[in-house]
Amino acid sequence: MQSWRQISLWMDQVNENITPRPSLHSTIQADVAIIGGGFTGLWTAYYLTEQNPELSVVIVEAQTVAFGASGRNGGWLMGEMAGQHKLLEALTPQARHQALNIVHGIPDEVSNVLNKEDVDCDFKKGGVLYVATRYPEQLTRLQEDYKHYPKMGYQPDDMQWLHGDSLSEKIKVEGAEGAIFSPHCARVQPAKLARGLAEVLEKRGVQIFEQSPAVEWRTGQVITENGQIECDWVVPAVEAYGASLRSPIASLPKYHLPVQSLIIATEPLGDDIWQEIGLDAGEVFSDYSRQVTYGQRTADNRMVFGARGSYRFGGKIREDFTLTQDEFNLRRDIMVEMFPVLKDAKITHAWGGNLSMARRFHPHMVKDAQQRFALAGGFGGEGVGATNLAGRTLADFILGKDTELTQMPWVYSSLKHLRTWEREPIPWIGYRSLVSAFDIEDKILNNPNKPSWQRKSIERIADFAERFVK
Repeated sequence: MQSWRQISLWMDQVNENITPRPSLHSTIQADVAIIGGGFTGLWTAYYLTEQNPELSVVIVEAQTVAFGASGRNGGWLMGEMAGQHKLLEALTPQARHQALNIVHGIPDEVSNVLNKEDVDCDFKKGGVLYVATRYPEQLTRLQEDYKHYPKMGYQPDDMQWLHGDSLSEKIKVEGAEGAIFSPHCARVQPAKLARGLAEVLEKRGVQIFEQSPAVEWRTGQVITENGQIECDWVVPAVEAYGASLRSPIASLPKYHLPVQSLIIATEPLGDDIWQEIGLDAGEVFSDYSRQVTYGQRTADNRMVFGARGSYRFGGKIREDFTLTQDEFNLRRDIMVEMFPVLKDAKITHAWGGNLSMARRFHPHMVKDAQQRFALAGGFGGEGVGATNLAGRTLADFILGKDTELTQMPWVYSSLKHLRTWEREPIPWIGYRSLVSAFDIEDKILNNPNKPSWQRKSIERIADFAERFVK
C-alpha cells in the first residue's frame, strides 16, 4: 500500500501528519449515516449541522478523508455542472435564470464558508479560460458554442470572448486564436479543502471513522467490515466506488460508471517562466479539444495539467495510478505544445483518480423518502464545485425543507428517473471507439499538412462517437 502522500501532489502538500482516524468497531446510532469522506459527504454533513446543530451525523470512510476523487482531481471549483444545459433547455427563461444563478454562485458560496470556518485551501477565484490553440478547428467550435450561450440564458458577463491583448493579459498560449472566459470558477488545493472541512465537522461533533469500508447499506442501516450504524437517513456518497457496495434498494453501478482521469505536475517554476505564461489571477484553463484538458497554476507556482483518462472493462476501479509512458507523454506533449517554455520543466508528480460518469452526462440529486436515502452524482469530472451544491440540496432533503434548491431540474424522487448504463461489452466497445476516434482526430487536426477532406471526415466520425455518450 502506497503512503497517503503518494496519492497525489495535493496529498503530498497537506501540512498535517496524515494519521488515520479510528475505525468503527461497534454498533452506533445516528440520525444520518454518510458513506464516504469525500466532498459530497463532507458538504452534506456541513450543511446538516449548520442548520441543525443537534443532529447526530456519522461519516464512515474506507481509507482516509480525500483518498478518492476529492484528493486527486485537477482543482477546478466550477460554477457549472457537466450536462446541465440539456436540463435547462426545457425551463422557462425565468426558471433558467434562477438555475444559472444558483450554479454560478457555487464558488462564492464556497468562499464564504472558507472565510467563516478559516479553512486555507489556496482558493483563488480567477475564472476559467477555454482556449482555441492547437489547430484551427478549435476556433470554429469555440465560436459556434459561444453563439449558443445567450440562447441558454447566459448574460454577457457570464461568458466573454477574448482574443489578442485581452487574452494575452490572462494567458499566453502558443498559437492561441481566441478564448471563452467565464468568471465563475476558482482554483483550489482540493485535499486541503476536504481535510479542512473534516476538521470543521469534528469540532461540531460529527464522528468520522476512517479505514472503515462500508460493505452494505439498506434502509436505516450501514454495515461496515467491523461495525454498523443504525440511522434514520443514509447518504451513500461514494462516487465511483459504489461498485464495491452492496445494497438491496439501489444498484449504484447501473447509474455511476467508474472512469479515470490522469494528471501531471511540474516542479515549482520561476517568475521568468510565469511571465511567459500568465495566469496571475488564479485562472484555470483548457484547450478546446476532445482530449478534455485542464490546467492550473498552483499557489506554489507549479503547472498542473490533466486530460481525460481511461475506462476498465466491467467498470473496475483502478488501484495503481502509476502512469504508463503513453499516458504520461499525452499530457506532457499537449502541455509543452501549449507552453513551449515548459519543455525542460521537471515533472515531479503524476497521479490519477476514479470518478463516475452518468449516462448522458446527467447530473442528479435524489431523495427517496420511502427508502430514506439521499444521494448525488453524475458530475462527470466537475464535482469539486457541484458537490457543494449537492451537499446543500441533500441537507434540505433530509431536513424536510422545500427550497429553491430542491426544485431544480436535476432533483429526482427516485433513481428510476435516471437512465442506466448498458451491460458489457457495450460500455467497453463504446469507450474504445470514442477514445480511438478522439485520438485519431487530434493527430489529424494537429497536422497542418492533412487535407481538408480528411479533417472534415474525422470530425464527423468523432462527432458521431461523442453522441453515443451524450
